[in-house]
Amino acid sequence: MADHRRRFLVAYDIRDEKRLRAVHKTMKRYGWSMQYSVFICDLDGVERFALEGALCECIHQGLDSVAFIDLGDPSERGRQCFSFLGPAPKLPTTGPVII
Repeated sequence: MADHRRRFLVAYDIRDEKRLRAVHKTMKRYGWSMQYSVFICDLDGVERFALEGALCECIHQGLDSVAFIDLGDPSERGRQCFSFLGPAPKLPTTGPVII
């Protein structure tokens, strides 16, 4: 049985431009860019583990920070996780974005 997917908001603060580019490139393989340092990722347990491992190879764990915020099941209809001031971006509907 496949692991259950969860939607995560992933935000990062990286102190070095080279590491920042590496983190951004890694994140683009796993999710949808909501803002430059904020991504939405629909991941199962294996994918989350792989993403965390890839990010650990990019960041300096004493200086940089990556936050994973669990937003729940991406397939639940009617869930309102986001509200916006100003124009709202079109959010992904569901499913993996892993490339």
